[in-house]
Amino acid sequence: MTEKVGVLGKKSAPRTQRSGVERVVNAPLPTVYGEFRAIGYLDHDRGDEQVALVYGEIGTEDVLTRLHSECLTGDAFGSQHCECGDQLASALRAVVAEGRGIVVYLRGHEGRGIGLLAKLRAMALQAEGLDTVEANLALGLPVDARDYGVAAEILHDLGVNSVRLMSNNPRKREALLRHGIQVAEQVPLLIPPCENNITYLRTKRERLDHHLPHLDAVAHLS
Repeated sequence: MTEKVGVLGKKSAPRTQRSGVERVVNAPLPTVYGEFRAIGYLDHDRGDEQVALVYGEIGTEDVLTRLHSECLTGDAFGSQHCECGDQLASALRAVVAEGRGIVVYLRGHEGRGIGLLAKLRAMALQAEGLDTVEANLALGLPVDARDYGVAAEILHDLGVNSVRLMSNNPRKREALLRHGIQVAEQVPLLIPPCENNITYLRTKRERLDHHLPHLDAVAHLS
């Protein structure tokens, strides 16, 4: 390999490849829910830009926290195929009501990590009768490709040692524990189902182990 030579014939120092998560910016973000701070991060390993919405003086212990996977169709378009948009809104309301808390919005998690276009392809297969697990597998994709290591790094940067985790997904709790964040409590985030998402939610409960006890009360939905 030829070494790079800079001006005056001096050898250039090799560039250091950065890794991990870097805090880039802290900006006020007034929302319809309350006044948050939007703390932006760059994930050098994956190239994703991430954000944590922080409300109040969060402290270090038992911080009410939501790890929210990016979902363009649900968060922005109000899709009833999932409950993601309602979960995001409920989480933001909850941390404001609590007086302190964090919502980590995880980009790169679209479609449980398979990406937007692949998610739309999976949704098309679901419209033909496959469930959400079968659709991903039919496309040759993993059922769930999400990694919560970046979320744990963000929480560490914010000085958080333990959380009250707003989630119905046991895998999020397990991931945080593996990365050194204690989970003092798992707080259910249950959204009333509708006709368009009941099959999707039942699949999440039966095949992905999500804790969704409220579905028992809506047996009448197809």
